[in-house]
Amino acid sequence: MATPAARAAKSSSRESSASRAPVGGSSRENSRAAPAARFRFHHRAAMRLRVATGSPAALKVVAAARSAAAPVQLCWAEPGEPPPSPLCPPWAPALQLESGAVLFSPNAICQYFFLRRGQQPTDLTAQWLEWEATELQPAALAALYARLVHGRTGAEAAAALGGALGHIERSLAGRGTAYLAGDAESVADVVVWGTLFPVLRDEAVPVAELLQSWFRSMTRSEACRSAADTVLLPQRLQEFTACLQKLPPPRPLPGTAAGCEEDDVSERALTEEDVAAAVDAWNRGAAALPKPWRPPKPVLPVEGMRNVLITSALPYVNNVPHLGNIIGCVLSADAFARYSRLRNWNTLYVCGTDEYGTATETKAVEEGLTPRQICDKYHAVHADIYRWFDISFDCFGRTTTPQQTAISQDIFQRLQARGFVLQDTVQQLHCAGCQRFLADRFVEGICPFCAYQEARGDQCDKCGKLINAVELKTPRCKLCGGSPAVQPTRHLFLDLPKLEERLQPWLENCWATGNWTANARYITRSWIRDGLRPRCITRDLQWGTPVPLDGFRDKVFYVWFDAPIGYLSITANYTEHWERWWKNPQQVELYNFMAKDNVPFHSVVFPCSLLGADDNYTLVNHLIATEYLNYEDGKFSKSRGVGVFGDMAKDTGIAADVWRFYLLYVRPEGQDSAFSWGDLMLKNNSELLNNLGNFINRAGMFVCKFFGGAVPPMALTPDDHRLLARVTAELRQYHRLLERVRIRDALRCVLNISRHGNQYIQVNEPWKRIKGGEEDRQRAGTVTGVAVNVAALLAVLVQPYMPAVGAAIQAQLCLPPECAVLSHIFTCTLPPGHRVGTVSPLFQKLESERIDALRKRFGGGQAKPPNLPAQSDPPSAPGAAPPDPGRIRELTARVAEQGDRVRQLKASGADGARVDGEGGEKQNGAVPPPRYPQLSRVLPYEDALPSGCLRGGSGVTRAGRVPTRGTERGSRISPRETPPESRAHPTGVRAGHPPVPRSPPRTPPLWNPSPPRSGAPPQKPSSPREPNPWTPHPRRKIPPRPRHTFLPGPGSLQPGPSRCAPLILPRIVLRRSAASAPPPPPRSPFITFARHDAASASANRQPVV
Repeated sequence: MATPAARAAKSSSRESSASRAPVGGSSRENSRAAPAARFRFHHRAAMRLRVATGSPAALKVVAAARSAAAPVQLCWAEPGEPPPSPLCPPWAPALQLESGAVLFSPNAICQYFFLRRGQQPTDLTAQWLEWEATELQPAALAALYARLVHGRTGAEAAAALGGALGHIERSLAGRGTAYLAGDAESVADVVVWGTLFPVLRDEAVPVAELLQSWFRSMTRSEACRSAADTVLLPQRLQEFTACLQKLPPPRPLPGTAAGCEEDDVSERALTEEDVAAAVDAWNRGAAALPKPWRPPKPVLPVEGMRNVLITSALPYVNNVPHLGNIIGCVLSADAFARYSRLRNWNTLYVCGTDEYGTATETKAVEEGLTPRQICDKYHAVHADIYRWFDISFDCFGRTTTPQQTAISQDIFQRLQARGFVLQDTVQQLHCAGCQRFLADRFVEGICPFCAYQEARGDQCDKCGKLINAVELKTPRCKLCGGSPAVQPTRHLFLDLPKLEERLQPWLENCWATGNWTANARYITRSWIRDGLRPRCITRDLQWGTPVPLDGFRDKVFYVWFDAPIGYLSITANYTEHWERWWKNPQQVELYNFMAKDNVPFHSVVFPCSLLGADDNYTLVNHLIATEYLNYEDGKFSKSRGVGVFGDMAKDTGIAADVWRFYLLYVRPEGQDSAFSWGDLMLKNNSELLNNLGNFINRAGMFVCKFFGGAVPPMALTPDDHRLLARVTAELRQYHRLLERVRIRDALRCVLNISRHGNQYIQVNEPWKRIKGGEEDRQRAGTVTGVAVNVAALLAVLVQPYMPAVGAAIQAQLCLPPECAVLSHIFTCTLPPGHRVGTVSPLFQKLESERIDALRKRFGGGQAKPPNLPAQSDPPSAPGAAPPDPGRIRELTARVAEQGDRVRQLKASGADGARVDGEGGEKQNGAVPPPRYPQLSRVLPYEDALPSGCLRGGSGVTRAGRVPTRGTERGSRISPRETPPESRAHPTGVRAGHPPVPRSPPRTPPLWNPSPPRSGAPPQKPSSPREPNPWTPHPRRKIPPRPRHTFLPGPGSLQPGPSRCAPLILPRIVLRRSAASAPPPPPRSPFITFARHDAASASANRQPVV
C-alpha cells in the first residue's frame, strides 16, 4: 500500500507533467496574448484550470475564465495524462480552487468564474445551463462527429442543431434582448457560445438573423476571440478529432428538436389548427374524459394496462430526514406517483426505512438502546414525517423483516451457485477487548494527512479526506477505548468483472428505451469506464442479514448489497403476490428515484446482483437522480441546528402543501439548488398567493357574487378560443415534461395556465361588464364560465404537487369525482348551470418578520465553522474531573424522594395525569428533556408498524449525539459504510466545504454489540426495561476522556456489574470559539464543490472492500 508521502510525490509529479500558462496570457503554443489591461492574471495564480488537449468543453471554460477575469492558471494536460480524480473523465476540465476543492463539471466551473465576479445566478441562467447540458451538448457532439469524423460539410453537420438553433432564435425574439438571459452578457451566453462555436464558425452554415447577430457579437468579444485562438489551434483540433473518435458514436436523440422547440410554449405562435382542435375538445365536454381507474387492494399488475412500479431510495433509519433528503427521493417519487394515478396508470409506490448496517449500531451506542429499539423509534419518526408531508405510499415498510432475510439469502445463493461470488482476505482492525473486527465507524484515531486527533475510520472531519481505517495513527476502539490491531479476515466479493458482460448490453438497451437523468448516465459510465472490480458484500457486524455460508456465518451482508433488496421484501410484506411485480419485466415499468450519491448502487451493483441471480427479475427502466439541495449558503446540519428537518417543518406554521410546492419548485434536477427563506416567501406570495390563489378565488367568487353560485351560459369568441388553445398547449407540455419526469419544469406549466387566466380576467374585466348592458353581461358570464373551468383544470393539475390544495379547489368548485382525471385535452367540465360551493382563499401571505424569525431559528448557533487546528501530538489536558461525592449524595436523595412520591401517589389511587405532573416535576434539575418531544405521544402510521414496534414515548434521554457522515446532505439519511477504495464520490462532486464542528466525544457506550466471551456470566440490564441481549462486556474498562466532565446519572449509582444507565445527565462541554474561523469560499446554489483526494484513488483493479 502506498504511503501518503509516496502518493503526494506521485501527485506532484503528475502536476509537473502539464504545461502551464496563465489563462489571460499566452500559452506555450500560442503567440497571441490578450491585452494585460483586460486580463489581469498572474503566472502564480491561486486557482489552476486543467484542460485536456482535445476536450470538447475546453473552449467554454477558457472563455468563461477570460470573460469573468478570473485569476486562474491554465494547465494543458498531455494526452494520456491521468485526470485529477478517478471519477473525472480524461477529457473533462478540472478547476482546483484555493481551498484544494476540485470542480470538474464544465458548467459548474463556468458559473463559478462568474460568481466570483459578483454575477449571481438566476433561474433563467440555470435553465439555459441545464438546457445546454441536456439538449444542446448531445446535438452539438453529433454535429461535430459528422463534421470531423465522417467528413460532412458544415451545413450538413449543423442540421443536427436545427431544433436547438430555432429555440435560441425564438428566445432572443421573444425577450427582445441582445443576450440570452438579460441585457448583459452572462454565463449562459458564454456556455452556449462555447458549445456552438466549433460548429457555426464556418460562415457557410445558415442561421437565423437574431441568432447570427448574437453569435457574431459573442465571437467578436475579446474574451471569446482570445479563447478560440488559444484552444482551437490546428494541432489541438487534431487531438479534438482523436478524442471524438474514441467516444462512442452519438445517436440521434429522439425528440431533441421537438423538445427544444417546445420547451417554452408561451413563445410558440398558435396556428389555426391548434385553435380549432382546442375548441373541438372544449365542446366535447366531460364525456370526453377517461373514467378514473381505482385499482383494487392490494395493487397488482393488470394485463393490458401500463403497470408502473415506483420506488424511492430507502431512507436510512438512524436519523431524521431534512428537506434535501425529502425532495431527493420520497417527495419527487410521490409527485410522479400521483401523476401516474391521475393518468390511470396502474401504479404501486413502495418505500421504507433501511435499518441494517454500521450506522444503526453506532446510533444505538449513542442513545443507549439496542439496534432494534433504534429502528422502532426512528421508523415511527420517519412515518410521522412522511404522513405530514402527505406522501402517498402504497406501502411504507422496513428491511428488518423475515422476508428481507429470505429474499436476500436466496439471491446470494443463486449468485454463488453460478460462480459470481469470490472469497478473499483483507486487512482490518481487530479489537481484542471486544473480540471483534471493527467497521470503520467504530474506529477513531489521528488523521494520517492533517494529524487531527479525532478522525473517523472513514473520513477526517477537519481536512475532509477519505481514510482507510487501517491508515489511522494510534487507532482506538470507540466501544471500549482499546487499541485495535491489524489482522487478516476473509470476506465474500461479488464478481463484478465477470458480470460486466451482462451489465453492458442491458445498460445500452435501457438507455436507448428508458428515461435516465443525465447525471445518472454520467455516474454509471464513470463506474464502468475503466472496468469494474470485485466488490465486498460482507461485513463483520452483528446487526444485519446473516450470511448463509459455512465459514462466514458470523458475518452479515454489506448494507449496499442488502438494502436495494428491501424494495422486493417490502413489496413481499405488502402482498404475497410480490413476484408479479418483481419477476415480470415484460409487463412492469420500474422507476427508481434517488439522489445522485445512490446512483452506482442502483445502476451497477444491484442490477448485477439481479442479472447474476438469473431469475427473471424486473430491472430498473427509468432511473431518476437529483442533485443536492443546500440550505441557504451552506449545508443542512442537525448537530449545529442549521436547516429545516422533517420533524421541524410542521412547527413553523407553514402548511405542508406550501413546503411541497417550494421544494418541487427548486427541485435540483440538473444542478444543485438551495433552499432560501427569502425565496420561499417570494414564491409563496407571488406564485401561490398572487398568481394561482388569486385566479382561482376570483373565478369562483365571480360565479357566487354575480351569478348566484351557478356557472353562467357561455358564448365563446375568438379571444376565448385563443385562451383555450394556449391552455391546451401548456397542458400538453405539462404531460410531455412529467412523462420525462421533469417535475420542476412541469410545475411552471401549471403556474403559466393560472397566469394566462389572470390576464384573461384582467383584460375582459367581468366586474365592470356585469354592470353594463345585455351584451356586456353576457360577455361577463362567458369570461366567468371559461375562467372557472380553467380553475377546475388547475384543481387536477396541482394534485401531484399540492394534494390538499387540489382537494380544496375541487370541494369549492364541487367538481365531480369522475372529472378528477388527467387527459391531453382541456374540456368544459363545469357546464352552464353547475353550482359551485363556498369559495375561500387558499393561501396566506408570509410576512417578512415571520420569515426573519424562522431564518434566525434555523440558522444554527454558529455563523462560521470553527477552525480546528492540526496537531501532531495530543495536547496535554487534565484528566476527567472526578465526580463530586456531595453531588452524588444529593442526586441519590432526590431520586429516592421522587420515587417515594410516585409510590405514594399510586397508592392513593391518583390518576395518571397527576402522577405524571407531580411525580415528574422534581426531575427538572436532573434529567434533560427528550430529544424528540413528538415521541411522547402516539405516532401516526401505527397501522404500518409490525408488532413489537415502539408505539408511544420512548422514555429515552440522550446524553449527546455525534453526527455520522452523510447526515447533512443528499437524499440518504446516512450513507452506508463505504469501502475505502470506492469512497470518491461517483460524480467527483462531494463535499468540499470548510470543516463542520464535531460533537464532543460521546459517553461510554451503554451496550456492547459483541457477544460475551465464552464462560462470562450473562449480564442483566440495570433498568426495568425489556431484557437487553446487547450487554456490556463484563471486563471492559472505560478510560477517562480528557477535557470533558460527566455528571453521573442515577442509574450509574446502582450496584451490580452492568453500567447501563437509564438516566444520563447532559455533558458539560467547552466549545471552541468560531471567531477565528476562516470565511467560507463563494457559494452558488447551482455549484457543487468537490475536494480532490488523489491519495484515495486506486489505479489498480484490486477487490473493493
